[in-house]
Amino acid sequence: MMKKIAIPTRDNMVDDQFGHCDHYSVFTVDDNRHIVSSECMVSPKGCGCKTDIISEMQKNGISILLAGNMGISVFEKLAKNGISVIRGCYGCILDVLYAYMNGKLVDSADSCKHHEKHNDTPILLIPFV
Repeated sequence: MMKKIAIPTRDNMVDDQFGHCDHYSVFTVDDNRHIVSSECMVSPKGCGCKTDIISEMQKNGISILLAGNMGISVFEKLAKNGISVIRGCYGCILDVLYAYMNGKLVDSADSCKHHEKHNDTPILLIPFV
């Protein structure tokens, strides 16, 4: 059985921010842990958290996302759409992919806290005097 695995990417490295990555590297992997094919999936302009990128991933048969960081609401939305997520990934995308294929990745369970109340309201930071 083939699996399609997506990795948020920037300069061949895992992009730490799922919603703002340059693009998604998508790999098709077979049961013998061989890469059958790879492709690039364009990231939408703006914050991917607010687009239909999750439904596009689902339509393209992606079932696994190896990611750096994301808010819990996006994590849950991915799961509801049948996409398993492993958070806390970093480094070269091929190293991360091979680590996953060899059973060496575990979800960090960390969520991006500033996305918990994701909206367009600017935050005013007032320095202490």
